[in-house]
Formats: sequence, C-alpha cells, structure tokens
Amino acid sequence: MTDDDVAAVAALAEPARRELVRILTAEGGPLGRDELAERAGLTRATAAFQLEKLVDAGVLVTEFRHRGEKRGPGSGRPAKFYSLAHDELVAAVPPRRYDLAGELLAGAVERSDSTGLPVRECLLAVAAEQGAARSDPSRPVAETLDGLGYDPVDDDAGGYVLANCPFHRLSSRHTDVICSANTVFVSALSAGASDGREAWLEPLAGGCCVRVGAAAGEQAAG
Repeated sequence: MTDDDVAAVAALAEPARRELVRILTAEGGPLGRDELAERAGLTRATAAFQLEKLVDAGVLVTEFRHRGEKRGPGSGRPAKFYSLAHDELVAAVPPRRYDLAGELLAGAVERSDSTGLPVRECLLAVAAEQGAARSDPSRPVAETLDGLGYDPVDDDAGGYVLANCPFHRLSSRHTDVICSANTVFVSALSAGASDGREAWLEPLAGGCCVRVGAAAGEQAAG
C-alpha cells in the first residue's frame, strides 16, 4: 500500500466522509455538492468541508459543469461535481469479497473434475449450496448481506438494492459468469433468512447485479 493509499483510507475514518463516499458509490457517477449534502443529511457547509477533505486525500476528484442545457453567456457559473477517484479504494467501504468468489470458483472446478459435469453447471450448484449455508434463519437477510459487504439499501418498496458489489473487479471482466453465480448465491441466502425473500438479476449502476424483494407479508400488504 502506498502513502497515498494510506492517506485515502485514513480520510475515511470520519463517518460523514464514509457516507458521502457510499452515496457516490451507489450513484455510479458525479454528483453536485447540494445533492450530496441533502442525501447525506448534512448542511451544505459541512458537506463542502468533508468533500474537500476527500479531494485532498485523493479519494474524490472534481469537475465543473453546467447543470442545465444552456451554455455560453447568461448560462451562469458552472457547478462543482464530485466523483470517485479510486475504484478499488472504495472496495474497503464496504469491503470486496474476492475470497468468497475464490471459494465458489475453486469449489466448482473441484466438483467438475470429480463429476465430469461442466464447470458452469457446477459453479451454480456450489453457489446455491454456499448461499444456503451462509444464510441465518434467525436473522433478517439485510443483516447477513451487510456482513458480507453487499451494503443493502431499502428500496422503499419493502425490498433492497445492493449498493456494493463484493466481486466488482471480477464481475466487470467476467460479467455473465460472476453475476449468474452471484444471483444464485444471494437467492439461496435470501430464501433461508428469517424474513425469507426472493432475489433476482437486476443490475444497479455502481452497485450489485442482484435485487432482493419484499418479504411475503410485505408483498401481500402492498
């Protein structure tokens, strides 16, 4: 880890800064100071101070752009927008789980070698088994997903969007394979939770490819 990396991680010790980074991670693109302040529940002055600290630490970068379509004289001053500078630094907030991906892939190869079945078929089977094994029938699914780094966020419909992809680098390079296994894993994990839920493939820009639905009682109520 370089000195710059250490400085960036140290900057994230402040909860308000972590929240701002989490918002930008989920958004997947630049946001202005006012919108970030509103989403984080901060005053504009506090948000500006914390955002500039993140820029100084190299966690965020800035750009200036006009908010509307109008350009040239009379269009006003361009506004300052913030975006993430380091894709994998954000992996620590929350963490990536390449170790889990490695377990699934290694298990699939071993099963394929021993059974002669296609690796892809074995990967989906292993993912389902591991998801069920990691599910906790005494805990809500959001708690278990949070512990695995998925960062579940209430979608205002009784379900969750997963703001972090624990397998980000792998899924960006091997999307079909990793996202298929991830969907099966989260589906099995969600089904076995205390509030048993369904999950399906629904990619989120800047987040995970899986969406978790409302619990059965919440679906009926809606």
